[in-house]
Amino acid sequence: MILAVLFRVSKTLFFFVKFLKNNYSYYSLHFCSYFANPIRGKKMGFLSTLLGIIGFGIGTPVGLLVGFVLLIYSKPKPVKEPITRSLYELDNDALLDILPDIPLWVKCPDYERVDWLNKFVTDMWPYLDKAICAQIKSITEPMFAEYVGKFQIEAIEYDHLSLGTIPPEIHGLKVSETNEKQLVLEPAVRWAGNPNIVLALKLLSFRITVQLIDLQIFIVPRITLKPLVPTLPCFATAAVSLLEKPDIDFGMNILGGDIMAIPGLYQFVQKTIKRQVASLCIWPQTLEIPILDSATVAVKKPVGILHVNVVRAQKLLKKDLLGTSDPYVKLNLTGESLPAKKTTIKKRNLNPEWNEMFKFIVKDSESQVLQLQVFDWDKVGNHDWLGMQFVPLKHLTPYETKEFKLDLLKHTYSYDPQDKKQRGKIVVELTYAPFREDSIKLDGTQDGYGRKESGLNGRYSESEAYSGAGLLSVLVQGAEDVEGEHHNNPYAVIFLRGETKRTKLIKGTRDPVWNEEFHFMLEEPPINEKIHIEVMSKRTGFSFRSKEHLGNVDINLIDVVHNGRINQKYHLIDSRNGVIHVVIKWTTA
Repeated sequence: MILAVLFRVSKTLFFFVKFLKNNYSYYSLHFCSYFANPIRGKKMGFLSTLLGIIGFGIGTPVGLLVGFVLLIYSKPKPVKEPITRSLYELDNDALLDILPDIPLWVKCPDYERVDWLNKFVTDMWPYLDKAICAQIKSITEPMFAEYVGKFQIEAIEYDHLSLGTIPPEIHGLKVSETNEKQLVLEPAVRWAGNPNIVLALKLLSFRITVQLIDLQIFIVPRITLKPLVPTLPCFATAAVSLLEKPDIDFGMNILGGDIMAIPGLYQFVQKTIKRQVASLCIWPQTLEIPILDSATVAVKKPVGILHVNVVRAQKLLKKDLLGTSDPYVKLNLTGESLPAKKTTIKKRNLNPEWNEMFKFIVKDSESQVLQLQVFDWDKVGNHDWLGMQFVPLKHLTPYETKEFKLDLLKHTYSYDPQDKKQRGKIVVELTYAPFREDSIKLDGTQDGYGRKESGLNGRYSESEAYSGAGLLSVLVQGAEDVEGEHHNNPYAVIFLRGETKRTKLIKGTRDPVWNEEFHFMLEEPPINEKIHIEVMSKRTGFSFRSKEHLGNVDINLIDVVHNGRINQKYHLIDSRNGVIHVVIKWTTA
């Protein structure tokens, strides 16, 4: 009963308030004119105060009781079913509101989903964290050392350096192939990490700590792996560039307080960082990261020919049961993936005489090294190791033959003081003949060809023995309109003097672009020779007709010898419209 009465009272008050609200303008005018009289104002002032006290005393408990009743006995409104719409019906703004962080592999078909790579990064992150932090220390500590002693700075060091437990996430990866020997990667990287990076600065006997917190990064770098080389990890340099400024957000605590909360400082720091990053990496600026040492991998064009004469060896170790050895020598240049060259085997001889000649293509005379390894040949099992030596090519003078008598080492480039065993000596003669600017020209001499003088008259006479040697470079750029009956996965095969070279296979195209260069080292100019090039196609899956002939061409090399270089397109024989583009160059030493 009481609850019913209170409910009716509250309902009456509600309608009364609503009535006053609707007629506010009318009653407010009459109310003001009535109280304009001073005597009435004093009386009504006392009355209004009394009514206010009584209303507060009665209204507060009544309001609480009404609210409690409504909370207990009121019924919730039925929930309406949400309206579902397809994504293609939404505009860009609606999509961004619903999914603000759409991965690039969803928005752009060129980007691929790489969950496997994210799993790999997650599992490797504890180790990557330590490796990256060690690299950061090695780079930044010398920079810090430059400021010690300046501006009253006594020391700068890391208190803590960790990238945290949350690895970056790759939201998509785009891979592009170019006509050059390089691979282009564009990963979309997001990282909301929890790094613990604390830098301690000792200034005027005060110790100030600076901590980086709440790091968030979104960046889409372009990583170019170049040039591609046949030495692990198969690329010599990683060039990093950005097509647009990255999004970077972080906090910075100094002495326990976040200075980024200072008005204006946050925007200033953001602009400064983006400007610095732009000056370093925004395209066309690139950040070059060397991966392989130039002394280990020669990625340059050939610059000359190394002539090696393995003369003899003396007092080699005895490895056979009868107190002898069957020695032979393996030779190779560093930075080359070609098979090593070998001398003949001298049976039962500790002082063998070889006098065998070898030639090597030199790509960097300042960094490459000739390696000499001596083995004892065995019919069964592995061959025994007798010793090794090396000769840096930078010790050679062009066109000058130099003899080396070298003590054989155990297995390293440096002498081991604990290894007192004498392993014998090896004698070699080396001559480095760099390529000349001019090419061999036909001049009507009796032997059919002659040379132009190039201002190296004194040195040229010293290289008469190697006057005919040279390098034939064949650059197979691509082909057009090559078509097979069953599949189009073309590759080119080059034949010359028993040597065979092959380009990579390109799937599903009639216009392949290989842009691959091959080298043939010849003892004399190939005046009366032809180079044979075939374009083939190979099915990638199982098939009885796995290979198809798409066309071939024979190129006379006399024009190359005459002109030094040709750059032409040739129509392929046995092909309807097929054309191959070849650049051939003859360079002499």
